[in-house]
Amino acid sequence: MSPPSELEVPRLIGAGPIVVVGIIALAVAMGIGRFAFTPLLPLMLRDGAIDSATGADWAAANYGGYLIGALTAARAGRHIVRELQIALLGVVVSTVLVAFMQTPFAGMALRFAAGVFSAWVLVLASSWCLSELAREGASRFGAWIYTGVGIGITLVGALAWFGGLQPAWVLWLELGLLAAIGTAFVLRAVAQASRTAALRSAPTQKGPDPGHFDLVICYGTFGFGYILPATFLPALAREQVNNPLVFGLTWPVFGIAAALSVAVIARSLSTSPRRRVWAAAQALMAVGTGLPAFTRSLWSLALSAVLVGGTFMVTTMAGLQLARELMPANPTRLLARMTAAFAAGQIGGPVFVRLFAMQSDKGWDEISFVSAVAALFLALSAFWLWRVGRG
Repeated sequence: MSPPSELEVPRLIGAGPIVVVGIIALAVAMGIGRFAFTPLLPLMLRDGAIDSATGADWAAANYGGYLIGALTAARAGRHIVRELQIALLGVVVSTVLVAFMQTPFAGMALRFAAGVFSAWVLVLASSWCLSELAREGASRFGAWIYTGVGIGITLVGALAWFGGLQPAWVLWLELGLLAAIGTAFVLRAVAQASRTAALRSAPTQKGPDPGHFDLVICYGTFGFGYILPATFLPALAREQVNNPLVFGLTWPVFGIAAALSVAVIARSLSTSPRRRVWAAAQALMAVGTGLPAFTRSLWSLALSAVLVGGTFMVTTMAGLQLARELMPANPTRLLARMTAAFAAGQIGGPVFVRLFAMQSDKGWDEISFVSAVAALFLALSAFWLWRVGRG
């Protein structure tokens, strides 16, 4: 028997530890690395730490970093565990340092880095966890790892809500501590697994790459649509009630809806075709994205948070699981391609808002227009996915 390759992925015994590692990794990377800025932006504006223009620049930097991370993640996979560890540590460092940033440019650089590392964790953790669960004969548990994103968003939103009277820089330190605790758990679990198995790269996909460009485009449309409420909901709520204990609730609601929706789908619709699940979620997201285009009352913003929060991780889960089904030998390339399209779409959302804002002095009208356009695209892509899934 030949010795194991030095590039072999560690095997965990049983599905439970794999799912827990995936949940925590995604909670750290996405809940903190990607989305922490959303609930903290109104508080940083309140403290005078940044202005609205700088906030937009920071958000754009994170989106750009996420795109670069998604594009480069396609080249990862030879040392998946090592790269996953580096990416998680990168999220911790880039989060903590925001509390000490001295210039707006430094903040942009840190948010860019957090975006890169977050994309790496999403692609690598998804690829590794889904592959390991398949080896354990427990693929049915794959959906549960995506509850980590909603759990992370909920924790961050709750921290910003309960601690909203603290200075924003203190909250960044507290988030960095949360990220460090979660990362330490993941590193320890992986290190224990590594004692019993060497590292192995995922097998390469044989034959021509079919591309699956329709999925890539639909996933990019998802990024364009969801980012508008995900970016602007807390700020829109702050326009209605200037109290962090009120407008700060929108983000925890968003996260709770994300976690519960994935749990419900994982439990009740685990055998449903992923393409049909994706289509239904994207259709509901279209409704939630379009709501702020017509009314800005608190009830409509709360409903938007529930509809978008309750579908964006279902869409993520269904899309990435579908990629795994279509390219079972090694889904990393398709996962990265879809994530890159998603990142490009989410960059486009705020960019269009800014472009229309330059040509209008009517307050939030630019958000209304772009939200309506995004809702239309989401509805069309949902129709396409459902139609193809029926066939």
